[in-house]
Amino acid sequence: MAVTEMDGILIIDKPVEWTSHDVVAKMRGILRTRRIGHTGTLDPFATGVLVVCINRATRLVQFLTGHDKEYLATIRLGWRTDTGDLTGQAQGEPVEARMIDPQMINVALASFRGELEQTPPMFSARKIAGRRLYELARAGKVVERPPIKVHISQLELISCTPANDHPMALDVEIRVTCSAGTYIRTLAEDIGQHLGIGAHLIALRRIRAGRCRIEQAITLDQLTRIVQDGQVLAHLQPMAETLDLPMITLTDAELISIRHGRAHPCADQGEAHLSHQTVSLCDQQGRLQAVASYDSGRAAFAPRVVLAS
Repeated sequence: MAVTEMDGILIIDKPVEWTSHDVVAKMRGILRTRRIGHTGTLDPFATGVLVVCINRATRLVQFLTGHDKEYLATIRLGWRTDTGDLTGQAQGEPVEARMIDPQMINVALASFRGELEQTPPMFSARKIAGRRLYELARAGKVVERPPIKVHISQLELISCTPANDHPMALDVEIRVTCSAGTYIRTLAEDIGQHLGIGAHLIALRRIRAGRCRIEQAITLDQLTRIVQDGQVLAHLQPMAETLDLPMITLTDAELISIRHGRAHPCADQGEAHLSHQTVSLCDQQGRLQAVASYDSGRAAFAPRVVLAS
C-alpha cells in the first residue's frame, strides 16, 4: 500500500528548535502527502509527543485536541524573562535562589493542584480580537487577556539542584498532568511568584497526550528509514485506541448503514448508558469506522465523521 493511501496516526518525538509546523512540513515531504495535521502545538524549545494524523485521519483532529497532557518541565528560579522561558530576555537582575529547599517547593506545588485560572502569556498563539498574542508581543504591545480555567490533576517535584551554569540559580524539575490548554510557562512563573522569586521555564518535554505516550514515538530520522523500508503501516497507531472515546462494535449490516451516513439506533442496554456521549463506531476487528454523537430526538448515534469507504 502506498503511503498516500494510508490513513492513520503517528506519534512523533518533536526535536528541539523545530516548530510543530516544521515537523508537519517535513512529514509531508517524507510521506508525499499534503493531508497531515497535528493535534496540539509544542513550543520550538520543547520536545516530545506530537500526535500527527495522516490522510483521512486528519478528520479526527477535532476529537484529539482536548485530551489531557503530561509533561516533564524544568523551572529555573532566580529571574523572570519576558517570554516566560529560556528564549526571552531577562527581566531584572538575578537573585539568590539556592536557599529555597524541596519542602518549600512542595508547599508551593500543592497550591496549584486542581482547578485554577491562568492568564495566557503574551508570547502565545491565543487570539485576541483576531490577532495572535505573540504577534502583538513582537510589536511591543501588551493587551488585556481574559483568564482561562485549567485543571492540574498531578503536580510533583522530581528534583531540585543548583544550576550548573549559574552561581545563584536553582533548577527545579517537575512532572505535570494537566488539561489541554494549560500554559506550563505560566505555571512556572506562578510557582516562582508563590515562592517570592522570579522564575522561567528552561526545558519542557511532553511525555503523553491523551493515550499517546513518548514510548510509542518515533523520530523524523526513524520515519524516513521506515518509509524507505516500506514499514509505515506497522508504526501507525490504531485510531480506535488513540481516541479516548467509548466504543460500539458494529455488525456488517450496521457498518453498511453507517457508511451511508445513517444513524445507529441504541440497540440494547449496553449502549443505552452511552447516551449523550460521543462514541467510536468500530468493525468486528476493532478498527475505527466512524465517530458519532448521540441524537436524543432519534435515540440513536448520528455519525459526525465516517472513515469507512
